[in-house]
Amino acid sequence: MPNRWRLTIARKLALAITAIVLLCLGTMAWVTSVSLQRGFVSYLNQLQTQDLDQLRVLLEQRYRREGNFEWLRGRPRALGDLVAQMQPQLQADADDGRPRPEGRRGPLRPDDRRGPPREDGPPGYGRPAPPAPRADPPPNRHDPVGFLSRISIVDADGRTLIGPPDFPPGIERDIKVDGQVVGRMRLLPLRQAGGSDASAAGFLRDQLRNIVLLACALLGLAILAAIWLARHLLRPVAALRDVTARLARGEFAARAPLLSRDELAELALHVNAMAEALQASEQQRRQQLADVSHELRTPLSVIRGEIEALQDGIRQADAQALASLHSEVLRLNQLVDDLHQLTMADAGDLQYDWQVVELAPLLQPLLVRYQSRACEQGLDLSWQLAPQPLRVRADAGRLTQVLVNLLENSLRYTDRGGQIVLTLQLVGTQADITLEDTAPGVPAGAHAQLFERLYRVDAARTRERGGSGLGLAICRALVLAHGGSLSASASVLGGVRMQLRLPLSLSAAARHQER
Repeated sequence: MPNRWRLTIARKLALAITAIVLLCLGTMAWVTSVSLQRGFVSYLNQLQTQDLDQLRVLLEQRYRREGNFEWLRGRPRALGDLVAQMQPQLQADADDGRPRPEGRRGPLRPDDRRGPPREDGPPGYGRPAPPAPRADPPPNRHDPVGFLSRISIVDADGRTLIGPPDFPPGIERDIKVDGQVVGRMRLLPLRQAGGSDASAAGFLRDQLRNIVLLACALLGLAILAAIWLARHLLRPVAALRDVTARLARGEFAARAPLLSRDELAELALHVNAMAEALQASEQQRRQQLADVSHELRTPLSVIRGEIEALQDGIRQADAQALASLHSEVLRLNQLVDDLHQLTMADAGDLQYDWQVVELAPLLQPLLVRYQSRACEQGLDLSWQLAPQPLRVRADAGRLTQVLVNLLENSLRYTDRGGQIVLTLQLVGTQADITLEDTAPGVPAGAHAQLFERLYRVDAARTRERGGSGLGLAICRALVLAHGGSLSASASVLGGVRMQLRLPLSLSAAARHQER
């Protein structure tokens, strides 16, 4: 499909808004047309009810003169003559807008049409004029909206005068003369406008046409507004699309502009945060690759130099040379093992043998073993263990690895004549292991960086003492897998304070809470 015909979000939004507006306008137009037709039909029925009352008056007057309805029986033309007496005056009133006397809609009486008498006027001006001979009305001229065809009249005995015998029910009026019912009229109400009245049908057509034209105009405006609104709302989306495309190409410095204050702005903030994280991760990856390359280059360079010296005869292949080569190989092997172990910890592939471990019995033999080493280096190692048993859910081997690494760092980086203190205590529902040593310490602000991979405060000194720069990173990964925390801070003794906290097992925590 060509790109220009692709159904984008902006087009979908515009089409959705247009469809909703079209549905609303169509519903409004349909409801309005139905209401108009029904209202107009109701209005016509009201008018014809008044016409029915006027016709009843004329029939009563004619009955008084004739004494019966024999002149009407089976003669629809006679009924049309009566209706013709009403319609001309009704049409005249509608044309000139004159109010009818006393609010009547029927024909004006002769005295109602009199003007002021004038002597100089033509003969008979201002006096009742004799009725002019009336020509027969053309067919259907005085039958508005099928008025005559919907009238049924019966006499006092129920015999049909006008209309079919089985005329359906409708609006009924009694014809009374001197208080006596001499007949009954029935008018079938209109069901719809139009029919034989062209003016009513024309009026409805005009109104419906106006409604359709207005709906079309409003629909056109709605389409234009929908297109503008869709483009306006999706401007931030287009910016986000460009930024994510740049991020996919590896341009981690790309940032999304904030063009609004709605949910799209929040999305732009999240995309920017993701871009910053990716940029930091990429920088860290490059730095780690550079550090690993540097760490691997040093022992490899030493090994290469030793071997070349042996090949050139500069150095004899004695036990001292072999011991030097062996130490460099061990150092290289340790670095590779640390990298592998850290990679496995990050991927969650390290295997753990989970069991409930009591910390004091785990620490006691380890501290005794390291106390002799501390004495050999001129250091004083002391400890204070909590009297109550502290049990945690842990892998005893991995936890011992963490403690060994922390003790090794303290022994390796504490000056001769210094002091190392380990404390095990209960803090809330956690077991707290604190290891502090004396000088030298870490510069202010560098404690959090101790757990970064291949980070060294003093690279040359660290390399001399055998550190790979990965031990603390491995320790933190193992502690996090145990659900605990490991942090570094300045010690009151002048060195570094390492604090390891592990959650107690559920049974141990419940017992301590009861106490």
